[in-house]
Amino acid sequence: MEYFTEVFGDFWDPKKRIFFGYLFLSLLLAGLWLVFVKREGLRRTFAQLFDRKVFLSTSARADYKIFVINRIFTLFISPLLITQMTIATAVFFFLHGVDWINKGQFADTPRGVVITLFTLSMFVFDDFTKFLLHRWMHRWPLLWAIHKVHHSAETLTPVTVYRVHPLEGVLYGLRSVFVQGAMIPVFLFFFGGNVDLFTVVGVNALVFVFHVTGSNLRHSHIDIHYWPWLERILISPAQHQLHHSTAQEHYDKNFGVALALWDGLFGSLHLSEKGRKLRFGLDAKEASADRLWDIYLRPFKDMFNVLKRRLCKLRNLVTGWQKRKV
Repeated sequence: MEYFTEVFGDFWDPKKRIFFGYLFLSLLLAGLWLVFVKREGLRRTFAQLFDRKVFLSTSARADYKIFVINRIFTLFISPLLITQMTIATAVFFFLHGVDWINKGQFADTPRGVVITLFTLSMFVFDDFTKFLLHRWMHRWPLLWAIHKVHHSAETLTPVTVYRVHPLEGVLYGLRSVFVQGAMIPVFLFFFGGNVDLFTVVGVNALVFVFHVTGSNLRHSHIDIHYWPWLERILISPAQHQLHHSTAQEHYDKNFGVALALWDGLFGSLHLSEKGRKLRFGLDAKEASADRLWDIYLRPFKDMFNVLKRRLCKLRNLVTGWQKRKV
């Protein structure tokens, strides 16, 4: 039972996206969207919400298996990763060694202001680093070899967020450790003991708002879109579904998780397209990954091929340089 609780604990952990409360609210929002915006009847709405072609597809069944396997893997690998305390200690001592800043120089700031600033800073910095890593996953061939496991999903369900190669899970875990390990000591150094988070059920209040407003619908077949002006600030479910599209004009668009501001700044923003039927998965030149063997082992083969091509280019450059020198 202890292992069962560890593996499936994300369903009753409010800090996780697939917490059953967030899933229920996403289901409710999707139903309201279909009834009052799409003007669907109750029977058709129910059929769309629980579409067997989506939730029992080959791709979705692979998602469920990957979820269990990756959770078991996480139980064993997490203790081996660098800890938040390691980074926090290094940052804290580094700040003490900088002569032109003083410890506690903003300690007189009202507690409410400090908590608000810390809550907002944690949310924004966390979201920005997710955007950067996600962008790198698409731009760097070595990382794309790993990340394309996630994009191999041909149907999207809330569990698809766990459809990642274990190596990608490690990278995102280290990213999270870095964010918290860097932000906490900085605020403690400058603001002293007033540092705290606005939380709801133990979760950053802004993250809680993100989840209760349908974060799970980003990986779903319900294409909820926002007003154009709002989609320039927040990523809508339809925008993230577009990110999974196989259409060429959608490649490398909408890397953001919650905020669309980063995509706007880096030129990768694409607003949702009403009525557009999207196809998900990898294009024809990429191998689909519904078999567990491909999902877990193919990325290593692809990374090896990437390194092999890079080494061949480097060898050709060196050979050419030597010939010119002679």
